[in-house]
Amino acid sequence: MTTLTHDDVRARSDRAFLGHPAGLGWLAFCELWERFSYYGMQALLVIYLSNYLFLPENIGNVAGMDALRAQIESVIGPRSPQQLASVVFGLYAGLVYLTPLFGGLLADRWLGRTKAVVIGASLMALGHFLMAFETSFLAALACLLLGVGCLKGNIAAQVGALYGPGDKRSASAFQIFMLAIQIAVIAAPIVCGTLGEKVGWHWGFGAAGVGMVIGLIVYLAGRRYLPPELPRHEKAAAAAEAKKTPMSRQEKSRLVLLLAMIPVLMLSIVGNQQYSNAFPLWSQQHMDLLLFGWQVPVTWLQAVDALTSTGTMLASLAFWRWWASRRREPDELTKMAYGSLIAACGPALLVLAAASIAGTDQKVSFIWTIGYTLLNNLGFANILPVGLALYARAAPRQLAGLMIGVYYLHLFLGNSFVGWLAGLLEEMPGTQFWGLHALLVASAGVLLLTIKFIFGRMLLPDDDDDAATQKAGAQPAAAAA
Repeated sequence: MTTLTHDDVRARSDRAFLGHPAGLGWLAFCELWERFSYYGMQALLVIYLSNYLFLPENIGNVAGMDALRAQIESVIGPRSPQQLASVVFGLYAGLVYLTPLFGGLLADRWLGRTKAVVIGASLMALGHFLMAFETSFLAALACLLLGVGCLKGNIAAQVGALYGPGDKRSASAFQIFMLAIQIAVIAAPIVCGTLGEKVGWHWGFGAAGVGMVIGLIVYLAGRRYLPPELPRHEKAAAAAEAKKTPMSRQEKSRLVLLLAMIPVLMLSIVGNQQYSNAFPLWSQQHMDLLLFGWQVPVTWLQAVDALTSTGTMLASLAFWRWWASRRREPDELTKMAYGSLIAACGPALLVLAAASIAGTDQKVSFIWTIGYTLLNNLGFANILPVGLALYARAAPRQLAGLMIGVYYLHLFLGNSFVGWLAGLLEEMPGTQFWGLHALLVASAGVLLLTIKFIFGRMLLPDDDDDAATQKAGAQPAAAAA
């Protein structure tokens, strides 16, 4: 029986924000503005680099860029402005998922989560404002990466810490938290993208910086409602206790399999991650974005993707709830495999779009964007969140927190790989370029089904594994047949 502490009892009685602790409101509103700043900057970045900053007449203004370009080209060869823009964007988008590993370690060992979030928000605000100066571009990216690393994982951990053991409100708390993020993802490309493309690049980046400052103010204003920090000696004692329990043979096997799956998961996301990299570059050349005589900013396509992803995520949840009420719900690996095969249809659809304009000066309709994002997000809804659930469930207890960080490594690798792939946009016809992406994502689906067929038993939930073992023992003749 779980014993509730005084803090747990107080947390359960706090229902000031939609039936949840008041701290959830402050954290969700802070995260809304932090994600507004992040996605506003991301929507502009690859277009800004390709269309302006990395052009021959401007790239020399960036401090340290010659050294970085030399390092990149020593590995993958000479890059054009568009190719270099895609590589740098891919590295940035990938490192965003690597730095939180170190941010969590910093908070756990030394700073505590509150100080880490404040430092992270401050660094992000500084980074956005440094984007206003061409010279400080690389310094701006460094501040943003360090800031996201300190903030991203720690603020989510504070949401969970608002609730005591067994408090069933925690699940809906993260849904509210994610809803705030979705609002930001929809609004940021429209606000920052329009300012950046129609008024001036630095206006768009400045709007992202203002958003981050608002987020920091919100966080500081709500500090008294946040969960208390666990004393350092208690953290050390909990870590020491976890180390005393050795991993079983089954846990070690699961660990090896989960690590081996990372490259496969990397392939499963290349179609989705290209939506922020190669797709806007392809769209500004080949898609008709003229609406009643007004050129729609290409960054608005990010808002279309955000709206679609929200709808497809809700549709996926509803579908699997309906399915589970009628028959057995498939395991995570099966869902992820099917999701990859569906997601592969998104870039496959763009093969048809590219074929329709091959050798002509015509542009394709905006409706192709709807088709691509709909198919991609229907699949992706069963890849990223389902994979997160799998790694959280199947990870050894001693490494549960670390394995979530390991899971996100596929996003680091995937975005870095996508940055290189986007460079092929100048070297391949559109049909081949998008066909390659469809093939890579579909191959991930096939590989996941193969892993399910060969190793699926290792990743079964413990109760399912026990049931399967008992059934096999009771029917040896049937199993042999």
